[in-house]
Parts: sequence; C-alpha cells; structure tokens
Amino acid sequence: MTIKRLCLLLTATLIVVAAVLLWTLRTPASPFDKATSTEAAASPDLIRRGEYVARLSDCVACHSTPENAPFSGGLPMATPAGKIYTTNITPDKETGIGRYSLADFDRAVRQGVARDGHRLYPAMPFPSYQKLNDEDIRALYAFMMHGIQPAARQNQPTEIPWPLNMRWPLALWRAAFAAGAPYQTVEKRDDRWNRGAYLVEGPGHCGSCHTPRGLAFNEKALDATSPDYLAGALLDGWYAPSLRGDVGSGISRWSEDDVVAFLQKGRNQHAVVFGSMADAFNNSTQFMRDDDLRAIAHYLKSLPPGSNDSGKAWRYPAQSEQGASRLPGEQTFNARCSSCHGADGRGQAPWIPPLAGATSMQVEASSAINIVLNGSARIIADGVPDAYRMPPYRKQLSDQETADVLNYIRSSWGNGGAQTTAKAVGEMRQHTDPASSNVIILQMR
Repeated sequence: MTIKRLCLLLTATLIVVAAVLLWTLRTPASPFDKATSTEAAASPDLIRRGEYVARLSDCVACHSTPENAPFSGGLPMATPAGKIYTTNITPDKETGIGRYSLADFDRAVRQGVARDGHRLYPAMPFPSYQKLNDEDIRALYAFMMHGIQPAARQNQPTEIPWPLNMRWPLALWRAAFAAGAPYQTVEKRDDRWNRGAYLVEGPGHCGSCHTPRGLAFNEKALDATSPDYLAGALLDGWYAPSLRGDVGSGISRWSEDDVVAFLQKGRNQHAVVFGSMADAFNNSTQFMRDDDLRAIAHYLKSLPPGSNDSGKAWRYPAQSEQGASRLPGEQTFNARCSSCHGADGRGQAPWIPPLAGATSMQVEASSAINIVLNGSARIIADGVPDAYRMPPYRKQLSDQETADVLNYIRSSWGNGGAQTTAKAVGEMRQHTDPASSNVIILQMR
C-alpha cells in the first residue's frame, strides 16, 4: 500500500470516527420536542397519576435527606471514582428543575441528559427509566412541576477528581450500555406478566441493585432475556440477592403471596426488609396497588435460576444430622441472638426473620456483616414504626467475635454460606455507620 493510499484510508477512518462521536454526543431527540403548552398541561388526574409513578420509581428515596425538603437532593452516593450527591428536582426555577420543559424532563429521566446538555451519572437509573412509557413520563412531569413544593437548595458538587469528572464520556457509556427504548410488550406473555415486567424493569429499577455489574459499572443485563438479570449483586456494602428462581439464594421457596407480603408489609415468613430495601419499602413498594404487586410477584416467579445460582437447595437438617457444633461463635449466638432468632435459627416469623435458610446466610457475607455491625433501618408500615429492630453490635462485639458468630450461623441449620474473616468485618466497620432511625416518608396527599 502506497503512502498516499494509507493517508487516504487514515483520513477516511478519522472522518468516520469523528462522525460517530459527534452523533453520539448530540443532544438526543425526545417525542415531546414539539409538545405544545396544551399537551404539557397538568390536570388533577394527571398529577395524581404522576404521584403514583413517583412512588413506583421511588424518586424520594434518593433525592431527599432528613434535614432538607423532599426532593431537594443532597444524598451522598459512593461510586468507584468518588462521591456524588443527588440533585434538587423540585420545581424551583433557580436551583431545581422549574425551567425544564416536558422534553427536557424526558431527556433527563429516560436518556440521562440534563437541560444544559451535561450527562448524568448512571447512579441516576436512566438505564431502567428509559423503559417508562410516554404517558407515565408526562404524568411524572406534571407531578414534579405541580405536585410538590419548590425548594431553593443549591446542588452539591461531586467529589470526583479531574479528569474522571468529565461528563462527555458518559455519552459513549450510554451508547454502549443503555441505548434502549420504552418497554415493548412480549406477545407470548399475558397482561399481568407484561405489567410486572414493566414495573420491575422500568420504574421499579430493581436491576440497579440486584443485577451484577460489569467492568464499566454497567448492569450486565436490563431485562429477563439474560440469566444475569436480577441474579444478585454487591453494592454499597449490601448484597442484593437474586430475585430469580435460584434454589440456593433466590426466591424459589417463596410463593407469589410471599413476594406480595414482603413488598406490601415489609416482611413475610422468610425475611424482613433491611439495608437499601428498607428505603424502597418505606417510600415505594408499600404504596403500590394490589394488582401491581401481584403483577410484580407473577413476573419474578416466572424467572428461572440465574447466573449466580449455586444449584444447592437449602433444607433444614434432620435432628440426627445436626450434631454438636462447638464452633467459636456458638456461645456468642446463644448469648446475643438466640432470644430473638431462636436456638434453632427459625426466628419468630413474620416479625423476627429466621436465620435458618436466610438468603443472607447463603451468599456473599457483606449484608450479614453490615446488619450485625449497624443494625437494621426503621421500617414504617401503614404509618406505624416497627416494634422489632435488629440492634447494632459494633460496640459490643469485636471484629473476631462478629466473624465467629456469623460463621456459626452461616454453617448451622443447613446454611451453606462461605466463612468470613475478622479482616472483612474490620473493613466493613470502617466504611459504614449504624443504620439511621431518621426515615423520610413522603406523605400522600
């Protein structure tokens, strides 16, 4: 190949790359770009629907803190590159989204692009929200603009250092990992399954926590066509378990009624909400309609075992199989834990969960360590605070004692969780705090 041909080829390649880059970095179109003021008008019914969409999407949990007005932002969120803070999404015209048009709002929610053109970090779950349909986007916009009070609160800068804080590469990230579209009905499935899929994959953004991440911090899957979707993942010191039919660590032993009870009451015969799920319950799932909860349960129970399934089913051992343990943590368990969870690990369901067969005792140990050190967050169901809470033991137990008692639990009553170490406990102790008793509950109008 001559030098002239090589130069032409190189030039053509650069032109193609530049064209692709410019196309990727463009401000994406919205179906509402040509919406008139009449089309963007907010009726009382539309605002009420938008409030429900906000419940489904759990907007308040991330965009609110106990010391500030609802939806005014300020919640710190850890990322691999540094800490970021959620933004003010009240209709304040100076510090919030009060100047956003319907099209601006749509681009931010479904495509991760702010009004001024900067790209949003995927801590904002736009990879899931892109599945919201146009009607729900229109309703959510009506609620955000007319259903909540404006709050003048400046957004807090991120703590991500330069050059990692540059936003334009996020356009490439979206093109690679989140260039989807609104939810499309699966023809071979019934209406209830499709509604459940829409809620779980879209506004519920369950995959944001429960789906494992890739090297680029991308969710490995965004829907049920992949065995990675909802297969369980470690995030922010909690292990969000599989929501699939995994026999060892999923919800194969749960019925659809169990799933509904967990989302509606915060507890069932198998488990009680804790960690990040407590926030989702307090402000989202308990307010969902019964038919929507049934649809979610129907969808989740249709999912086969996922990519993290161990294939080993849990069962409570027969008396003859139990034997005498004598593990180092047994004495600590009997002194600290058995009065609530039972010497046999069966708990007092639905108020105090069993440890025998608990998912957190079969999978990665982070959740188990976290809750022993820091206790459980307050659950408020139907306006009534819970009477039974896991207390923090970070001051009562050393790192080794915590590891020992967890290793005892994770190897008793048929549990098959891998053993943990004092080092792992110490690292968790340094990076977490006791669960807050301050719970934000957005009041229904």
